[in-house]
Amino acid sequence: MNTTTENFPSSLELQPGQVTLTQLRAIQGGGLQLSMAASAYADMRAAQAHVQHIVDEDQVVYGINTGFGKLASTKIAHERLAELQRNLVLSHSVGTGEPLPDHVVRLVLATKAVSLARGHSGARSELVDALLALANADVLPVIPSKGSVGASGDLAPLSHLACVLIGEGQAKLNGVVVSGREAMKHVGFEPFVLGPKEGLALLNGTQVSTALALSGLFQAESVLAAGLVAGCLTLEAIQGSVKPFDARIHAARGQLGQIAVAAAVRELLDGSAIDPSHPNCGRVQDPYSIRCVPQVMGACLDNLTHAARVLVIEANAASDNPLVFDNGDVISGGNFHAEPVAFAADIIALALAEIGAISERRMALLLDTGLSRLPAFLIEDSGVNSGFMIAQVTAAALAAENQCLAHPSSVTSLPTSANQEDHVSMATYGARRLGEMAKNTAVIVGVEAMAAAQGMDFDRRLKSSPLIEAQYALIRSQVPYLDKDRFLAPDIETMRLWALNTAWPQTLQRILPSTAL
Repeated sequence: MNTTTENFPSSLELQPGQVTLTQLRAIQGGGLQLSMAASAYADMRAAQAHVQHIVDEDQVVYGINTGFGKLASTKIAHERLAELQRNLVLSHSVGTGEPLPDHVVRLVLATKAVSLARGHSGARSELVDALLALANADVLPVIPSKGSVGASGDLAPLSHLACVLIGEGQAKLNGVVVSGREAMKHVGFEPFVLGPKEGLALLNGTQVSTALALSGLFQAESVLAAGLVAGCLTLEAIQGSVKPFDARIHAARGQLGQIAVAAAVRELLDGSAIDPSHPNCGRVQDPYSIRCVPQVMGACLDNLTHAARVLVIEANAASDNPLVFDNGDVISGGNFHAEPVAFAADIIALALAEIGAISERRMALLLDTGLSRLPAFLIEDSGVNSGFMIAQVTAAALAAENQCLAHPSSVTSLPTSANQEDHVSMATYGARRLGEMAKNTAVIVGVEAMAAAQGMDFDRRLKSSPLIEAQYALIRSQVPYLDKDRFLAPDIETMRLWALNTAWPQTLQRILPSTAL
């Protein structure tokens, strides 16, 4: 996963409502000291005062002095409000599965702090300070990855985060699992006794599904860039045509992603001596996996760009319930419903599946000597050697797996809480599966790039463009030429990391949502 924070300061002040994708990408990488903008504290104090006024006046308001969900009509006595909030956190801590990755938990901590700091939650500012202290010390709550349906918030996973704040649950400290109480002590806080609405404010919200979707987005951006580089390497290896990337073709259609991708490919190949060398080679048209790179990858880019716009809004959102407003109104709504995140995750999944699908087809093209005009399976002594034959099988297996994983999660809903919560988004699973899909796609694209470098090696009389030659050299510095069969699994893993971690040239960086929006 690309977590590059190059040229990024070591500290970051969070402005609620204005946190950017670039900042979020840097936060997930760790190493940043986060602080909240001073202007946010007045809003938090005002909202908390409104909540306290409701309690003092003994008004009956959902989430402050009532039960929750189907128990909303049950009034809770004043002296039991702290017990109510603590029990809410403990009763909802029912997650299961492997813990969320560290980089996702960092995003959860930061976005939950930003959401509370919007001043609509009625929670004390000290809770925000504690969340940021955990992030800054890299003391990360252990949050099971399964158990949220993405409505009424990411209740179970956020409960595991909230448990640490009250001295329960577990956290990772220097890679070692410790108690929530020990984690709080390490960052200089006593466990909280939660005030009215504070437990609910911590549990309601879409921060886990949003963090998972953001992680998936950032990885998808990396593999899209890798896929464009791999496609250029393949085009050069088979001596394909650059004519389908002519700007006039794409302007005639008008799709923005398509136009951007075609322009990026032209820039990547600018200065190549290979393309001008075969004007009369007899190749009339390249297969779609080469010729339609702008149309397919451009559509993927459009999906990622739309998803990015949705997710950066959600990362800044007040998404708990009820919400407190500056005139003292406390209004129940449904901002915890993660449908926007669910849709965004589904279209990221579609993009990941298609980036891998078209890359696998180019890989197959490289191995087919009738189409590529290269040695069969990209090995000179074929028969005795199988070359890249089975590496393509791996790519095909992962492309097929992604096709299954790309089935929309957002169309699935099961009612919960005795039908009070009768339609849910399933955003959390939809976002969680993006990590696996991104790994699969990174392998596919990496295998193609490795095979394309092999294809280029069969004729090095002419050089490609400076940008493509730089990528070729980078690949060759990590994966040697395949002169005979060898143990390829380590090379495939190396190329997976190439697809996820390479610092791509500005030609590609500027079209990616994290830097373009």
